[in-house]
Amino acid sequence: MDTLTRIRAYIDVVDAEGFSAAARKTGRSKALLSKYVRELEDELGTLLLNRTTRQFSLTEAGQLYYRNAADILKEIDSLADLVRENNTDLKGRVKVSVPRTFIDAEVGQSLIDFATQNPDISLEILAEDRFVDLIEEGFDLAIRITRLDDSGLIAKKISDFRVFALATPDFIRKHGPFKHPQDLARVPVLVDTNARSHNSLRFAMPDGGGISVAVHGPIEVNSPLATLRAARAGLGVAMIPDFIARAYIDSGELVSILEEFLPTDRGIYVVYPHRRYLPAKVRAFVDFLHAWFRKNA
Repeated sequence: MDTLTRIRAYIDVVDAEGFSAAARKTGRSKALLSKYVRELEDELGTLLLNRTTRQFSLTEAGQLYYRNAADILKEIDSLADLVRENNTDLKGRVKVSVPRTFIDAEVGQSLIDFATQNPDISLEILAEDRFVDLIEEGFDLAIRITRLDDSGLIAKKISDFRVFALATPDFIRKHGPFKHPQDLARVPVLVDTNARSHNSLRFAMPDGGGISVAVHGPIEVNSPLATLRAARAGLGVAMIPDFIARAYIDSGELVSILEEFLPTDRGIYVVYPHRRYLPAKVRAFVDFLHAWFRKNA
């Protein structure tokens, strides 16, 4: 039995958070996985897992070994993909983190279209709004909707996007006019707590500078879809991404205000760890998304 097989078994067990779950996921028996992990521990001369009939945890050595072994296996898999990259028969699993906002909106169709056109690639999608640690948590890539800061990750912009300040026509008639960002400080604003500054909105000024406006309102929620519904109910002004808001603007149900002050440095990015070899299946996914957004701009 080679060491790589034992390492893969160990990583499968850690990722699944237990032998039984790993056995169900990999199709191997619990006894076989336990044997591989025990042989790996014997080879290393140290305990990697604390395990009883009811508990499962990594030792300090186990945590260190998992982090580094997972990276090594990814490099090995990436090297194999590089050798096969001219082969159009792409196979394997791509683990991707996406914001719930993305997958619940129409742009989430891009993931479905990729899966449809690449039936031998399995997408494992985790939809949540936090910024996952790609390396620590074993993701191949992530989709992020943001102004991208330098994070040490490789990033490819797949689309521009804007955020609109929206309210119903009745709300604007009652509380307007809105001529300057500071006007928002005196009216209810629906706060999406996914934003980096929950109760402070950032605007761009015509002179190239910026201004932050402290806001408050009846609802704070980590969902732009929920703030959209609240805005449609007339509860306040909401900051909504264009790919969610466009239909409501076009119908006249919501009206965009202060557009000349809204930042234009936002984008939808695919980010992935800096590796020497990018797996062909991941490269295919990134290229597909880039082409999809150009086609569906």
